[in-house]
Amino acid sequence: MVRLQAFQTAAREGGFVKVSESREGNVLWFRKCTVDMSTQTHQRMCIDSLTNSLTVYWITAPGKVNSKTFRAVSALQEWFKLTSETLVQR
Repeated sequence: MVRLQAFQTAAREGGFVKVSESREGNVLWFRKCTVDMSTQTHQRMCIDSLTNSLTVYWITAPGKVNSKTFRAVSALQEWFKLTSETLVQR
């Protein structure tokens, strides 16, 4: 439970907002507040309490969905840092 709360906190700090929850309460969906300028879409994020993991989904081209799964909050935070540095360098 602590890890899931830490994932939620990291998601919010990374610019994501909660958009829905499964009826059973084991899956939370988040959406990035800002739109990706190249694809005009929002990144999505799923926190799954059954697998104790978080997966980020994003579109790189029409019909092409990429994803990355994290099992540690520190890895997610590092990925946020790396992706924001990449955007700043562009």
